[in-house]
Amino acid sequence: MTTTQTQMRREVLEIPVAVNNLLQRGGDDIRRAADAMRARKPSFMVSVARGSSDHVATYLKYVSELLTGTPIASIGPSIASIYNRKLNLDGSVCLSVSQSGKSPDIVEMARMARDGGALSIAMTNNPDSPLAQVADHTLNLHAGTEISVAATKTFVNSAVAGIWLLAEWAEDDALRAAIHDLPSKLETAVGIDWPEARAALGSRNSIFCLGRGPAYAISNEAALKFKETCQIHAESYSSAEVLHGPVSIVDLGFPVIALASADEAETALASVADEIASKGATVFATSTKVRNATGLAVARTGHPLTDPITLIASFYAMVEQVAASRGINPDAPRHLKKVTETV
Repeated sequence: MTTTQTQMRREVLEIPVAVNNLLQRGGDDIRRAADAMRARKPSFMVSVARGSSDHVATYLKYVSELLTGTPIASIGPSIASIYNRKLNLDGSVCLSVSQSGKSPDIVEMARMARDGGALSIAMTNNPDSPLAQVADHTLNLHAGTEISVAATKTFVNSAVAGIWLLAEWAEDDALRAAIHDLPSKLETAVGIDWPEARAALGSRNSIFCLGRGPAYAISNEAALKFKETCQIHAESYSSAEVLHGPVSIVDLGFPVIALASADEAETALASVADEIASKGATVFATSTKVRNATGLAVARTGHPLTDPITLIASFYAMVEQVAASRGINPDAPRHLKKVTETV
């Protein structure tokens, strides 16, 4: 247990309230954007983001493809900002995600996408930002002020805003219901901090994070947070890829965290987690289907597409304590600042 509460910890505990605030205040903007998407009838979409926001975009890619059959491709912002090229995006939808809305390359790529014929939808915690000014629709994240350098509640609210947009576009009542039930599920999730996984990390400075499908995006975010808040070298892999080479560095006690939603990929991910555990790794998984690996407590949401949101909330609760146990201030990671503006 941490003796002094960090700002990151406070913001993790604010996640349920932040999501509830979005659900109470963001509906009109999301429904207007969904109506515009329905009128557009896109055959494909593109995403523009970096860092944690790009992990949100990866999550939305899987949600869109599973829910609506509409593919989302990630575009490198440098195509517009550095290479000054134009893309033909006529008839598509561009989803840009940026907590600050200030990074010049994200803004320039979103501008180019709109000029190239895309319906431009921005998700940002700053509705007066430059990104909002180049978008057809802006979805205010309503996450409140986030001070800690490590994004937590803005990440979660970005994911919720994005999946809510897709649910409204698809007019999927079951997913809408799961989204509106998220605050209560997140109250449980932020109280789960996986002490057994924290203990197994010990002084190890390398870890694998695994996922599959929508949970793979959460694995990417988990690996980033290990690096930026704990100075742990963490790599994220799809459970379908980790046995194709990366597993070679696994030795006795090598820590692995496998993040599984309650979906069709859970069985396959659990099987890989068990196989890696049989090689001597110390493997934890958010699944009851593992046999050699150790299961972690989870707050299930009743819908496989929203499960990743509670998974990352529990992970945030855990990783903040890992940082504190190593004497690292997660609010101010070395070499980093809150807003990174790249060109």
